[in-house]
This record gives sequence, C-alpha cells and structure tokens, in this order.
Amino acid sequence: MQRLPVSEVWGIASRLERRLAGYGVTSVWDLATVDAAQIRKWFNVVMQRTALELRGVAVIGPEEDRTGKKDQLIVSRSFSEKVTTVSGIRQALSVYAQQAATRLVKHSQVARSLTAFAGTSHWHEQKHYPSARVRLPFPTADPVELTRAAHQLLPQIQDGTRYARAGLMLTDLLPADTHLSLELFRASHEDASIATLIDAVQKKTGGREVIGLGYGGLRPGPSWTMKRGMLTPRATTHWDELATVRA
Repeated sequence: MQRLPVSEVWGIASRLERRLAGYGVTSVWDLATVDAAQIRKWFNVVMQRTALELRGVAVIGPEEDRTGKKDQLIVSRSFSEKVTTVSGIRQALSVYAQQAATRLVKHSQVARSLTAFAGTSHWHEQKHYPSARVRLPFPTADPVELTRAAHQLLPQIQDGTRYARAGLMLTDLLPADTHLSLELFRASHEDASIATLIDAVQKKTGGREVIGLGYGGLRPGPSWTMKRGMLTPRATTHWDELATVRA
C-alpha cells in the first residue's frame, strides 16, 4: 500500500489525486492511515468510507440487485419518420405492448396499471401530447390484455398530426409468482403463455418482426422503426458482433 499511488483506488482519478496530494496523501497507505474525520472535512463521506474500507472497516455494503425489481417499466422510442395516422400509432402501441409483455415475463412480473402516450416534437409548432391511463382488469403480463389497454389511447389520436414518438409505461408491478388472479377474472388466453412463445420464436428466427399479434406482427418492420445502420458494434454483449483482430 505504501508503494501504490492513491490513484490505484477505485474512484480516484487524476483530478482527485491532485487534490489529495495537496493534503500530503499520495499513496494508498496515506489514504488508509489519514484521520477519518479529517478526510471527511476535506472531501465528503464517500471519501471517508473509502479510507475506512482500506483499513478493513466494512462501511460500504454491496449494491442491491434490482434485476426484476423495478417499480415501473417504460417502452418508448422516437420514430425515424413522423407518424401521421391513427393506424400508425395503433401499430406502434401494439409493438410496444408485446415488447413490454416480454420484459415482464423475463423478470417474472405482472402489471396492474398501464399508461399509453404519444407526442409531437417539442420544436414543432403543432403540439399534441395525448395520454391515457388504464387500470388493468387484473395484474397481468399478457400481451393481449396490454395491447387492448394501450389502444384506449387511440380516440385521442388526430389524423394528420405529425407524432414524433409514442410509448407505454407500466406501473404497480408485482412478482408474478405471488399474485395469481382468480379464475373468474382470468382471460381464456391467459394460460397460453403467449408472451413467452412470441419471445422464443423471435429469438430463434432472429427478429422482432417475424411474429406478433395483430398490428404488431409485420415483416418487413414498420417504416417508422428507428434506423440502426450506424449503430456501434456491441462487441461485449452480442456473439455475432465480437471484435475481430488480425495479426
């Protein structure tokens, strides 16, 4: 620790290293042995905790894994070209509802409330931002129910208005395995695991446009889909985009 510069500590970059040097803290050992109250006075409680951790005092707990514990889920995209018809917005909402259903199933969650929204560009003189909040008949991740709820926004959509984006926000999320709706209130298709089936087929065939429900199942994809021709290669997350090195 006496030989290592203080910049070897995670979170201490060159600018912070220079400030520490001004107080005579140049090595990891210096930071570990400095008075904890003084280091907090010079900097903040985060730096104080870092110094205490270097002494072996556990003051920084592990981050909580919030995978699948989100309080809300949002599916929204800006359109690559403006959508000016009710049918175009209907298609977008259908696609987003199916994507939302897939994500709920992935995290073993169900939703009790859905908000559908659309909007024009903030810089366009024609401004319209309709939204509709729908209380779902029962907590669900079923794409049929989510699509039906999303379409309740459509009466507010104006033909001819140039919408720049649309989306869905699901709230009141619950763990799927702790809340099962009574048989009386379940839709007949609820046990068919449609969202899981759609996701499996899309993964196997390599595209979201391969299969879908109603307006959400089209190929080629909608013209308003975000263009990704200039997308940076995802070398760390996708096997088919791994970086190739030649020597």
